[in-house]
Amino acid sequence: MSADNTPTEQHAHDHVGAYITSHTPDMLQRLAAWVAIPSIAADPERRSDLVRSARWLAGEMRDAGFTATIFETGDSHAVFGEFIVDPSAPTVLVYSHHDVRHAKPEQWKETKPFTPVVRDGRLYGRGASDAKGQALAHVWGARAHRATPDSARIPLNIKLLIEGEEEIGSPHLAELLDTQRERFTCDVIVFSDTVQWSVDVPAPVTSMRGILTATLTVTGPAKDVHSGVASGVTVNPALALATVLGRLQDPSGRIMLPNFYDDVAPLTPQRKEELEAIPYDDEDWLARTDTRVVVGEAGFTPKERLWARPAIEVISLLSGDTELSRSVIPAEASATLSIRIAANQRISTVAEQLRVFVAREMPRGAAYTLTVDEDLAQEAYTSPEGPVLDALEHALELGYGTSAPGRVGNAGGGPADLLTQKLGAPIYFLGTGLPEDNWHADDESINIRMLSQGTAAIAHLWNTLGGILSVETPSSDPEASVGLLPTD
Repeated sequence: MSADNTPTEQHAHDHVGAYITSHTPDMLQRLAAWVAIPSIAADPERRSDLVRSARWLAGEMRDAGFTATIFETGDSHAVFGEFIVDPSAPTVLVYSHHDVRHAKPEQWKETKPFTPVVRDGRLYGRGASDAKGQALAHVWGARAHRATPDSARIPLNIKLLIEGEEEIGSPHLAELLDTQRERFTCDVIVFSDTVQWSVDVPAPVTSMRGILTATLTVTGPAKDVHSGVASGVTVNPALALATVLGRLQDPSGRIMLPNFYDDVAPLTPQRKEELEAIPYDDEDWLARTDTRVVVGEAGFTPKERLWARPAIEVISLLSGDTELSRSVIPAEASATLSIRIAANQRISTVAEQLRVFVAREMPRGAAYTLTVDEDLAQEAYTSPEGPVLDALEHALELGYGTSAPGRVGNAGGGPADLLTQKLGAPIYFLGTGLPEDNWHADDESINIRMLSQGTAAIAHLWNTLGGILSVETPSSDPEASVGLLPTD
């Protein structure tokens, strides 16, 4: 649903566009400086860099007019910024993160991971898209919003919560949300750790699959043994593990955990229509994602598999000698699984289904341990329909200069369900990433046009949400947001 371009809105549209265009070089320069800080949460040797990254962001927030506070969270730090125009006005809280994934420099071709460079319309460097670019877009979106002539009449408080542990599962986020509950009170949460469909089709993201990870370790002999001496009479843990992994899916792509699909929400006619309207081509998808073939669950389109259906992946596999061979039967083999959870599925149920499956399929004589990380798992989330979602869709149209034919999901995952449960506010997704940005892989980058137009969309969203939220939620009391929350 789109609002008409009234004279006031058109003036704001022109002003935001001009502001972002003139300030994009400065924004890129600052993003490059931030990307150069290797804030890798999973690396204990980078703790000082996580502090540097948090302090850099706090300084950027203050320069943009926010007050900024740094919270220690485990071995990392979260940064909280506030721009309060009126304590009684509607409040939006933006969530993103400043920690990044480990990089393998030998695999990078465009530049070194933490030596940012601009090339062919992209800024390359670890974290450029996931998610420092997205977080910085919100800082500059707030700048652009306040620079519009009518912003003083828009009663909207903006809060930014940029954590430093997302890439390791946000282990201390729940505690932070509990201890600082009053400071984080808001009417709406904007989740900014997402990818949109394409720079020319900035379709609204309206759902996110949940995620559950597990590690399966299989043991055979008490230690590595010579393959010729014991071959044929000893359990090989690598083969046993491969047997179990090979039975996770049938030839049609269906996941074989017992009763796994019982709770998966069927696609509604409206959702089918929204997904079908998004332009998709196999060859284009393969080129953008550096993949070689499209596979998946039979009976569903690639878009449905990406955004509405569950999936299971092996994300690490380790056994035996990885360098020089000793010709031994390994004592141990392990795999890490990532399960993407669809709407209506529950983490606890899927975890138990996995346990039953492994116990049933493990070959005789093999010992194993299965660790299912339920504490850091996240349920799936779908944004509620209504005027806020309509405003988000319209803001994208203004920011990118085009309207999207449909709505998409986010193939990734994150603490959306945790945030809405702890803060009692609905979540809407607005990011500046793209599938081709190479998150977690070599040569990560952000499309500069996507970044600048996404920043403009953010400013337009703030220019419209104040009036909408003041009608929908008269106060910042979380009880007032109940009407915006999705229902089961």
